[in-house]
Amino acid sequence: MPKVSRDTTTQGGDYGAVVDRSEEFGDYTVDFLTFREDVDHGPLLKGLPDDRCQCPHWGYVFRGELTFHYADHDEIYHEGDAFYAPAGHVPVHTEPGSEYLQISPSDELRRTNEVIMTNFQSLREQG
Repeated sequence: MPKVSRDTTTQGGDYGAVVDRSEEFGDYTVDFLTFREDVDHGPLLKGLPDDRCQCPHWGYVFRGELTFHYADHDEIYHEGDAFYAPAGHVPVHTEPGSEYLQISPSDELRRTNEVIMTNFQSLREQG
């Protein structure tokens, strides 16, 4: 049976504000995320339907706090919380030092990450 830890992942990278260590297992991707800074993903999701993440995620918060904005409410996840974030969310706050595990359908995540990386690069060039 395949397994992975934060230390044995083979994908992802260090993007300054966030370190993403990931591994793909067929239809799903496991991400170990560490945020060094508070990141509002709103500008990074521009261009997706409704400018919102279209990929569902299941996760567990090891440390810190995350806030996901939905059309009609916010969800705040704290250390020790397991969560499900359906499509249609925007991560609007990640407490610096937060660490969490995220499991997502690989195809949807790949499409979302393509938009995020394009926007990330564009914002870096502007700033």
